[in-house]
Amino acid sequence: MKLRNRFTAISSLTFGIVFIIASVIIYLSFYNYSQRMIFRELHKTCLLAGIYYLEKDELPQKQHFEVKQQFAEFQEAVIRIYDADNAVAFGDKDADRNINPKRLDIIRKKNTLSFKSENHFYFGLFYHDNQGDFVVFVKTNDRDFKEQTHQLLLIMAMVLLAGLVLIYILSRLLSNFAYRPVNEVIRQVSHIEAHSLDTPVSLPPAKDELYELIETFNNLLKRLSDTFIIQKNFINYVSHEFKTPLAAISGNLEVFAQRERSAAEYKVMSEKVLENVYEIEGIMNTLMMLSGLRTSADTFQNYRVDELIWDINDQIAETHTGDLPKIKITITVEDESIFILKGNNAEIKIALYNIIENAVKYSNNDPVDIRISEQEGRPVITIQDNGRGIHEDDIKFIKQTFYRGSNVSDVKGSGIGLSLAIIIFRQNNIGFDIASKQDVGTTVTLTF
Repeated sequence: MKLRNRFTAISSLTFGIVFIIASVIIYLSFYNYSQRMIFRELHKTCLLAGIYYLEKDELPQKQHFEVKQQFAEFQEAVIRIYDADNAVAFGDKDADRNINPKRLDIIRKKNTLSFKSENHFYFGLFYHDNQGDFVVFVKTNDRDFKEQTHQLLLIMAMVLLAGLVLIYILSRLLSNFAYRPVNEVIRQVSHIEAHSLDTPVSLPPAKDELYELIETFNNLLKRLSDTFIIQKNFINYVSHEFKTPLAAISGNLEVFAQRERSAAEYKVMSEKVLENVYEIEGIMNTLMMLSGLRTSADTFQNYRVDELIWDINDQIAETHTGDLPKIKITITVEDESIFILKGNNAEIKIALYNIIENAVKYSNNDPVDIRISEQEGRPVITIQDNGRGIHEDDIKFIKQTFYRGSNVSDVKGSGIGLSLAIIIFRQNNIGFDIASKQDVGTTVTLTF
């Protein structure tokens, strides 16, 4: 069952049950109230009957005549006045099986008694007179009462039926109106293709649960879109990066195989092939590290962040040949104990190396400043270069794996280093912030 139909059914059933309960309460209230009114009228009739039959010798003729006129209004009621011997002294002489000595004794003890038989209402009253003690019983037919209750029941049944139909129609209209935004979302989602994952679903004006759901879905679409971009960049990167060393290996081997070579030439060729193999191996290792990176508290250990910086400085000096820009390291920390931190030492070193190496590669041979300072008892590392910087259109994409800026095509790189470093920093609770301006430089701030 569709959610809209379920909503219609539940709302109709709920309102129907409430309507039925309200109808039953109204009916029972009317039923009980009508009975009380009938017994009240019978009580009044009992008093008039007692006065009419038993006070005739005591009341003035004029007053008795007025009582007679009032009593005449209740001629449809059957009246019996019983004496102390339970014999009918006045009124209808026919026997009534519903009036028995037991009920007469109850009236003499409790003064009144009211009950209903199958077709009549009864009311009994104890009446003390100078002629003796009597019990006045009045009986009236319940025909009018049944007719009224039946009419009320019929009217309420018709109203209930009409109300249920109306409630169903209103619930259907309300569900259509309420689920109109959902239908619009379904329509938009049904048109989303792999190439249009970056097109978000329109948000409704009201910031309700549907708004939060669509916003969450749009975030999911964005992550999926980023994943597709990463996969596309990955394929492009792998095909590009593997193509060069593989082409070099195959080309060198083809040329080398055209004639006999000396031992020295074999050695040179082996070194070239191994260099390309090592390059492929390095690319594969980086990809495996990126795909298998995990957070594990078991791998955390104490390390000194300043020692990592000095080690990386020495490593870059050894691995980068040619004109190397000067790396200036400045430390403005008095308490060296804050250098001792807990984390994955090996991973953090890789991340710091990637950041510093990028600063070196893109600095245009200008000096690179590395400052280690203290902020609220924690070390803060700032890595700043005055090189080519990052274009403002590229800055929002630089955290994506395999992404490379539009102005670095002449510099060898894979687009993995920065994204790998960001993942490592996040897993080791290290804050990362980058600010850059094209042709001015880039500043990376790391908060430990």
